[in-house]
Formats: sequence, structure tokens, C-alpha cells
Amino acid sequence: MARGHMIYRSAYQPVLLILLCVLQLAHTQSPPQFTRTPVDQIGVQGGVASFVCQATGDPQPKITWSRKGKKVTNQRFEVIEFEDGSGSVLRVQPLRTPRDEAVYECVASNEAGEISASTRLSVLREDQLPTGFPSIDMGPQLKVVERSRTATMLCAASGTPDPEITWFKDFLPIDTHTHGRIKQLRSGLCTVSNTLFLLCENHK
Repeated sequence: MARGHMIYRSAYQPVLLILLCVLQLAHTQSPPQFTRTPVDQIGVQGGVASFVCQATGDPQPKITWSRKGKKVTNQRFEVIEFEDGSGSVLRVQPLRTPRDEAVYECVASNEAGEISASTRLSVLREDQLPTGFPSIDMGPQLKVVERSRTATMLCAASGTPDPEITWFKDFLPIDTHTHGRIKQLRSGLCTVSNTLFLLCENHK
């Protein structure tokens, strides 16, 4: 009887282990959910456009970009990934009209599922810009600052309505609410605790 009992366990134990593994995977995996999606932009020929896409999930979703249903591969299109793997930025520079005018798609996928978000890029020539279109009047200047010192950089923009200014570091947007060393004191003014490369952009 004891021998038969041992044979019974050896026959069914692998099946039970497989079922347990499947149940564990189903419990831990979660499909992607967007935390930030790209927004429509109007750019100026020769300028730059940056689209941001971030998502959460388990495992961490992979972000891919496409244009007119095809993966973005042009040399003027650069994808910069966030260090934490939460997403990426699609940067287009220099802008060309009408070549770059299209619908772009951000796809977040993992083993549990796939989601997508679309955005449209329009590009205008200088002579097509409407009254009140935003422009940067004063961009941040390159500074050399002693380590542990504070640097203040100014970005001034004008337009109607008042433009919203976004700060970028290494082409990635800065969240001044969570970044301990960088603070935005007021519209267009940014302070950092040591030397960093910052890019000021505004979008219509």
C-alpha cells in the first residue's frame, strides 16, 4: 500500500506544481495602464516636438512608438527612455512640413495585455503662425556652478493665452514635485542644486 501511495504522488505532483505556478502568475501579473499619454502638438518647421508616454503594469510594460502604423525609424526621430523604465519620450527634430504631420501612436504592452494612445502632430511654417502663437523670448543659458551650490535658470515665453513652460533634463521632462534637487519657483524660473543640462520648451 505504501508503495502504491508513492506512485500516486509522483504521477500527480508535477500537475499540481504547474497549476500552482499558473495561479501565481495570474495573481501577480497586471495589464498596462497609462499614467501619462502624449498630447496633440502644433510645432514650427525647423523646431522640435516631444511626446511623453508612461505606463504601469506587472511586468513593467514596454513602450513602442509608431507613425502611420509603422515603427518609427527615421534619424530625426529619437526615443529616449526613462531611467526607471516607466516609459519614453518621442523627440522629433528638426520638424518638417508636411512630412512629419501625422498621427503617432504609443503602445504599452506586457504579458498581461496591450493598450495604445494616439496623438497628432501638426507643423506650420513661420508665415502660417497664428497671432498669439507661443515663442521663447529668453532661454536658459549654459552655466558652470561649483558643486553643492545652487544655480538659477530663466526661461521666458510669450503668447496668448500665456504659454505653459515645461523643463527637460537630457530630453526627459522634469517632475519638479518629486525631484528633490530641482524646483520651479514660478512660471519659467527653475533652480537646481548643482550643474545640470536643462532644456526649456513650450507647446501650443
